[in-house]
Order: sequence, then C-alpha cells, then structure tokens
Amino acid sequence: MAKRTPQRPAGMPTSKQVLEFIQTSDTPAGKREIAKAFGLKGQEKIALKKLLKDMAEEGLIDGRKTAYHRMGGVPKVTVLRVVAIEEGEPVAEPDNWSPDAPGKPPRIVLKEMKAKGKSGRAPALKRGDRVLARTEERDTGWIGYPMKKLPARSEGLLGVVEIDGGGKAWLAPVDKRIRQSSPISDVGEAKEGELVLAERTGRSDRSGVKVIEVIGDPLAPKSFSMIAIAKHGIPHVFPEAVHENARVAAELKLSEDKREDLRALPIVAIDPADARDHDDAIWAEPDGQGGFRALIAIADVSFYVRPGSALDQEARKRGNSVYFPDRVVPMLPEILSADVCSLREDEDRAAMACHITIDADGKVTSHRFTRAIVRIHHNIAYEDAQASVDTGKPPEYLANLWAAWKLLAEARAKRDPLDLDLPERRVMLNDEGQIEEIAVRERRDAHRVVEDFMIAANVAAAKALEAKNSPVVYRVHDTPSREKLIALRDYMATMDKKLALGQVVTPSLFNRMLKDVTDESEKAQVMEAVLRSQMQAYYGPANAGHFGLALGSYAHFTSPIRRYADLLVHRALVDAYKLEQPKPPGDMPEKSGLSDKDRASLQEISDAISQTERRAMEAERDTIDRYVAAWLSKRVGEVFETRITGVQNFGFFATIVGLGGDGLVPISSLGDEYFRHDEASQTLTGEQTGQTYSPGDRVKLKLDEANALTGALKFVPVDEDGNVLQTRARRNDRRAPGGPRGSGNPGGPKKGKYQTGKRGRPGNIRHKGKRM
Repeated sequence: MAKRTPQRPAGMPTSKQVLEFIQTSDTPAGKREIAKAFGLKGQEKIALKKLLKDMAEEGLIDGRKTAYHRMGGVPKVTVLRVVAIEEGEPVAEPDNWSPDAPGKPPRIVLKEMKAKGKSGRAPALKRGDRVLARTEERDTGWIGYPMKKLPARSEGLLGVVEIDGGGKAWLAPVDKRIRQSSPISDVGEAKEGELVLAERTGRSDRSGVKVIEVIGDPLAPKSFSMIAIAKHGIPHVFPEAVHENARVAAELKLSEDKREDLRALPIVAIDPADARDHDDAIWAEPDGQGGFRALIAIADVSFYVRPGSALDQEARKRGNSVYFPDRVVPMLPEILSADVCSLREDEDRAAMACHITIDADGKVTSHRFTRAIVRIHHNIAYEDAQASVDTGKPPEYLANLWAAWKLLAEARAKRDPLDLDLPERRVMLNDEGQIEEIAVRERRDAHRVVEDFMIAANVAAAKALEAKNSPVVYRVHDTPSREKLIALRDYMATMDKKLALGQVVTPSLFNRMLKDVTDESEKAQVMEAVLRSQMQAYYGPANAGHFGLALGSYAHFTSPIRRYADLLVHRALVDAYKLEQPKPPGDMPEKSGLSDKDRASLQEISDAISQTERRAMEAERDTIDRYVAAWLSKRVGEVFETRITGVQNFGFFATIVGLGGDGLVPISSLGDEYFRHDEASQTLTGEQTGQTYSPGDRVKLKLDEANALTGALKFVPVDEDGNVLQTRARRNDRRAPGGPRGSGNPGGPKKGKYQTGKRGRPGNIRHKGKRM
C-alpha cells in the first residue's frame, strides 16, 4: 500500500506535494492512491484529476491512468544525464534522481537528436552531458528522445579548497569558464590548498558543493593532466579483466601461415624521439621505370584485440589514446601498445602490410594488402632522419624514401589540399616533471615524408574496401557550410578582399586567397578566418570525401594502436581479403575481422569515437594551456610581442608570438575612451582616437595575470614606453584589496596562493586546431 507521510496536510495538495508523494511511495501511485493519501473526497477528487492532467501536460508525471509512478518517479519530459556510452549509444539516468528514492534509477537509452537545419548526422553525446528529453517505456526498456542539449552543470567540479577570513571553505574552480567560487558544505578530509573533485548539493549552479575525492597538490608534477582527465571523464585505469585479456593476447605466437615474410626488407619507423607506441614503418625502392615500389607496414592490432573481448570493449570505450606532455593515456594496455604490438627495432612483429606502386608522376597506380611478419631495421627520430638526409649522404633506405616522397609530394601539389601553416606548441619537461621549455614545434621534411606515405596508405585502404563492397569507417571532412562561407565572405570584405561564392568550393579557393596576401600579419589573420570556416572532421560509414585533403575516399588505417577507427578498418580488410589467421588457442574469440554486431552498428560506433576524439582534443588543449600559464607565471609583468586572435565586445584575445598561450585583454584596460565593437569586421574602434584592434594585428602587451590552474592569461596594453595605459579604474583603484573573486559573491574567499588575480571573462573565442 502507498506510504503516507505522518504530518501530510489534509485537503487539496499542490503539484509539489503530489510529486513528493509519488517519489516516496513504495508502490505505483495512481489517482486513487493519491486521493486516499490526502483524504480527498467528492469535488476534491475531480480537482485532483484536473491537477494530474495539467501535471502530465507539463511533463512532470507520466499521464497514463494506470499509475503515475510507473517511471520510477521520472516524468514524461525531464532532464537526463548521460552516464555511459554502450555499444555507441548514450545511456542516461534522471538528472535529479534522489539517492533516497526507492530502487535504482532507471537506465534510459537515448536515440539520436534531430540536428536543426541539417539532415543526416546529429551531434553526439558524451558522458556527463545533460539533455531535456521525452521518455517512454517499451518492452525492451526505457527510451529517451532528446529535445535539446542543456548547458553543463559542472558535476564532477574540479577546484582548489580555499578558506576565507571567517573560516568558511570555498571551492575555487580550475575551469576558466566558471567565474564564481562555490561554498563547500562538506569538506571531508580535504585541506586548504588541495585539488579536489566535488559535486553540487543542489540543482542550481549557485548551490553549494561537497568534496567527493581529494586529488592532492594542484601544482605537483603531472597534476595538470590529471585535472584534464578528471574534468573530461577520460578512462585512465584499466580493469583487471582487461589486463588479464591483454596478458593472454600478448602470449599469442606469430604463425607464418597466411603471413607474408617481409623480415629481409630494411623497413624503418620514423617517429618522435620519445615515442613508445610505434604504429607504422615504411620502405621504398625504385621500380626501374621512374617510379617506386613502396611498403607501409602497420601494427597488426586486430590479431591481438578480438571483437567482443573485454580488451575490445575497453578500447572502444576509450576510442583513442590521449597524449599529454607528462603522460599518455593509452587506448590499449602497455603490454600491447608499448611492447607486443609496437614495431620495435630488431624484433619480429605482426603487421598489416600495404603494398603500393608509385608511378613517375607520383600517382599510386596499384595497391594490395597482406598480413605479414616484419623486423624493423631501425627506429629513427624525425630529427635524426632529417639530419642524415641533410648531410647529402644518407643510407640507401632513407634516400629511397625521400625520392619516393618527392613524387608523392608532386602529386599532392597538383591535388592542392588545404594549406594552413598553423604553429603547434610543444611542452618539454625535465626528469622531475617540471617545465624545461615551451616552444613551437618545428616541422621538417621528415614529418612530411611520413605523412604523405600514411595518406597514401589510408586512401588505398578506403579504395580496397570499396572494391569489395565492404563496410568502411571513413574519415569525413565536409565542405564548409554556406553559412560559414557567407561569414568568411563578409569578413574578407572588411579587408577589401573578395570571396566569390558562385563557384564550386575547393581547397584551392582558400589557397589562392592566402597566396594573394603578402603582409605576414594579415596572412595570419586570413589563415585563422579560413580555419574558422572549416567543418569538424568525423568518422562515419557514409562517404562524403575529405575536403581538406582534396580526396574522394579516405579512411584511417595507419594508427590502430592509438585509434579505434583504424582497428575497425583493419578488421574490415581481414574480412574483405580473407586474411583470417588460424584459430588462436584458449578462450580467445576466433574471429579477428568485423563482428556481425560491428557491421550492424557502424554509425553508432563512428559517432561514439568521433566524440572521444573531440574529448581528447579538448583535454590535450586544456593541459597545454595550463602548462603555458605555469611557465608564464614567473614572467608576470613582462611585455611581450603578441598577435590578436579574436575580438569581442568585452575585449580581445591575443597570443604571444613564438610561444602561444591565448589571453584576454579586457575592454576596460584599453583607456578611458569608448570602443565600439563591429561584429562583421571583428574590430574594436576607439571613438576619440580611432585606435583599432582587429585579428592579426601585432601589439605589445604586458602580462598581468597567469593562472596555472585554469590556464587563463590576462594582458593589458602598454604605451610606446612600455607603461600600462591609464584608465579611470586604475587611477581610482576602487577594488578592495583581498576582495572576493567574481562579482556578486560577497562571501567569496580571498585570493589564494595559486592565483595571480581575478579570473578573466570566459574565453570561448580561442582558435582551436582541427584534426584532419
């Protein structure tokens, strides 16, 4: 029978009281049970019926007459939180489920959202996302249909414990998008200054938090990557079942049956100097007709990671390895990723071999795929390979590779893919994990050699599968949308440059536009505008080409140790070209090709791994930002040559030339005059002086704040003598010393030792690199 609250008020209940009763009832509660609980009679029952109907229409309850409690307290329209991605499908639970509610929260499988204004692919969801959804019960379980994605509520909030003058504990978030500190209702065992993981105690973003995990010293070596791992929910600990599966897989013996023996070829792996997971190796020799025979050997991960195994399920959940300056979070356990699968020098290894023929014009005229045994001749760092070639007397195996690459490069130039020369920051750490140097990564011909061989193999893999009508997980990069192109055209018009949209849009259109710009600062400005106009690349079973590379068919084949998409392509090749190996001993799955389940759910898997890739990119970028801020925290007060990267109505963003690190210049620091923001031209212009700030401009700025925990930087402009511009606020100095962080928070903590000043405004205007 329905449970009654002893002090429940008699008479007509409110909707809040009805919900409270439903959520605390031991059994399904319908109109009869509610009326009985509140002692309703006659006209009150009629009023209750109307109230319940109104509540159902508002989505507060399930309106079926049998029982309003059948959803376990979940209304028909409600907020759900994604708690897992299972077989490519998001699984959610009610966002407001009370731990005191009877039973476990229902698990609701979410079906794809309808993307507004665009048919086809819908935005993927990741763990922790919140959505407003319609829910319904089916024989197979609960189904949710998301209506819209909601802003994050910052569950799993990371921050540093700070104590104010009155002894009250506050959480200072490490996410620079969150400006307010939050009161801590339950500190647990955390101490002042420690980095902790917390969760909200109420539904509002203004509610307090309680500490659920103590991480430790926020500035200790490797803390920055741990912040990103926790913030983005990246799985970083392998379950014991996965380790055991990996140990069994590592014991598999290589059989020469159905494997091509390529151990006599001087195949070399050219990688970063500190690489441990060597996915790929290459070899080439002249064919006597002006072209080359070439081989791209890729680690045969599909031999060890079988579909459906615990190892496979964990790899799919992770989607890819994540690379931080201080650690790697691998997709596969290290016994495989850094040992058994890795193509290491002078050791026999299982490989998937892509044989290609390159003609004298650089065109790949044929390809074939085999499973092979290889023995890598050398593992060479990019710098060492380049140095050897630069001597003019490299060993024959390198000379052949460079000669073959020159043909591939000629063909690439004719194809004219998108050419954006964007700098990449590299963080160098010493043995203690401390920052030794931050510099822009140098790009050498050795990098281009490997890149063009990998592109050739990726294209060959896609075409080989197409030839067999086999499933393909393509790497898709769509043509820029018309909306983005119109925005780019309007922006270029502010620079007196034209972008004609009446023609077929190709990468050549952008390349020609960039070549016409001779001024270096202006070129950087245009390059960033072109980057913003590009679409995000993704994985999918439907081919739409790769716009950036100017290719009609493209798949990822060359990095199966660190990308699940490549593993799926390997499995498809095993099936299509009958490359299955003899059955392995023990309980390992027999099949190493695509499973029937994989074939049936390629779209869902593709969406899931596209999302994990974006998650990794955000985590890696956040970590680099924190390292850069930590590096610069010792140089607060110095004046730097910077370049403006974005302009908004509240100020502009700038990056230090040759180093990176985007920081905000608040509009309040630009002087006393009023600055107008022009959205079309992306400029700020002073009404009195006509001083203009626009993307690409080079300006000298003083570093005013550098917060290592959030990765946030703040700059202020200086005059010709290097003095900070005077503003009314600076002259009056109205800020109270030691005041609270963030406006509207009178009870906030004083600035702690991990902070150099107030947080800057949320910076979502930073220019993000886009992986192709």
